[in-house]
Amino acid sequence: MLLALGFFLGGCYPQGPEYVEDLDVVITNHNADYDFSAKGTYAMPDKIVKITGNLSEGDAPVFIPDAVAAQILSQIESNMNDLGYTRVDIDADPDLLLTPASWETTTILYWYDYWYWWWGGYYPGWGYPPVNVSTYTTGTLVMALVDPTIESANGNPIPQWTGAINGLLTGVYDPIRVNKAIDQAYTQSPYLKTN
Repeated sequence: MLLALGFFLGGCYPQGPEYVEDLDVVITNHNADYDFSAKGTYAMPDKIVKITGNLSEGDAPVFIPDAVAAQILSQIESNMNDLGYTRVDIDADPDLLLTPASWETTTILYWYDYWYWWWGGYYPGWGYPPVNVSTYTTGTLVMALVDPTIESANGNPIPQWTGAINGLLTGVYDPIRVNKAIDQAYTQSPYLKTN
């Protein structure tokens, strides 16, 4: 009966994820009132900052490795070129600023067997139950397009477009997987196209 139930439940989700990259998430959001078609230039740094520590307390900024950053920035630039934008130096007064950043989240899971507590109370000397611990780290890449002429009430720039990709900077780095996810962020943002 259990075997039949397993086949039944498996049949409900025949196209479930087979690999960890099947769980990558690409999310984009934009200001629907902003006219991207009127813009043509952008500036972007040569490094990708890792959001960690506290800069206001004097912590030094941390960056993802240069080789990884170079590949990500190259793919972003390729997509921006395809949309009609020209990358310029920050001193050239660009229409937009593209600010890539990343962060990592480590999740720690721990559990113990409840049966141990159930039966252990009746047998002195069993001690504490065995605790199982596992961890996994997920990395997120965030890309934001900011118009330097538009600020919020507190003086901070407001992103007109944001693309977030979760799952990329996890485990073994796979440039093909990264390129595919970055391309997806731009594919689902056709409104970014400029004249």
